[in-house]
Amino acid sequence: MSHGSKKTVITAIIANALVTVCKFLAGGLSGSAAMVNEAVHSLMDTLNQAFLFLGLREGDRPADQHYAFGHGQKKYLWNLWSAIGLFSIGAGLGLAHAWHSWHNMGHAVDPHSATLLGYAVDPFQLNLAVLGLGFLLEGFSWLIAILEVLKRMRAAGARNPLRYLFHSDDPTLVAVVLEDSVAMIGLALAAAGIALTRLTGHPHFDIASSALIAIMLGLVAFYLGWTNMRLLADVRDPEAEEAFARLALRHREVERCHDLRSIVIDEHHTLLVAQIELREEAVLPSLARRIAERRDALLRAATPHLAEDGAGLKEYLSTRAAVEATLARTEEIIDELQAQIRKELPRVTHVNVEVEGIC
Repeated sequence: MSHGSKKTVITAIIANALVTVCKFLAGGLSGSAAMVNEAVHSLMDTLNQAFLFLGLREGDRPADQHYAFGHGQKKYLWNLWSAIGLFSIGAGLGLAHAWHSWHNMGHAVDPHSATLLGYAVDPFQLNLAVLGLGFLLEGFSWLIAILEVLKRMRAAGARNPLRYLFHSDDPTLVAVVLEDSVAMIGLALAAAGIALTRLTGHPHFDIASSALIAIMLGLVAFYLGWTNMRLLADVRDPEAEEAFARLALRHREVERCHDLRSIVIDEHHTLLVAQIELREEAVLPSLARRIAERRDALLRAATPHLAEDGAGLKEYLSTRAAVEATLARTEEIIDELQAQIRKELPRVTHVNVEVEGIC
């Protein structure tokens, strides 16, 4: 399991769970549509991050008899369920609540008085206090996520955070950063709607901000769903393919590389498949020496039997030496290419190279 992603998700779960309780309490006492939708927003964030954590845990399981390349893609499946299910439900509930509030403006809760634990409180001040707490807790979670992105971005040699996130193969980190960023925007929208409603006396601002928060949840659902569907659809790893082609053509005994394909299993595992053809003038001189050395070794080992069928045995051992030496050198070339690509890109954990022939 990625330690950075795990830390980011756990921080987000704790922060959003605390904020969710406070927002529902403030929304129920004040009758603010924006605050209720913010509570729904935080609830969906909390449940979604629980799904993300389950995905991380499942995806970290090693390969077994049923999953030859490990369980890495399960995190994409958990994230997809979360995005399409939870955020779509959250957006629908939010829009329904905004519509309900619009049609019941004349029966809204008194915006100037409320009772909490037997004490009279100002709903406006209560809402601002809860939103302030939300800015602190969710802001801390957002900061942890951003720091993790910057850390990974520097390690990858990237410079543009938005571009790095857009092309990232870690949907968990993308989801947490996006959710926390949208959460901060949602808090700002809720604060603006509540403040404008208090200043003007018109609840339209509060309801409008609640609708915008719900729409944002729907957009998050769409984007995260698209991201995880892309990663589940056997997406290729162009960087790994380009690196392997470059390393193969740099090898003095490789003439050409073709039929190069890859599959991203998860952000830590890429499967690479390629076919290569060997360069005749580079391979044959060393191969002839290897065949002679192998033939001599086989002949020495078979010396006691040469008297019985010398000519036939020598012919057989010569053929066997040629086959063994050719296979051994071919395997060495493949092993060299595999070691080079794994050194340059450690995520390329599975490499299948086929030698088509010598040209």
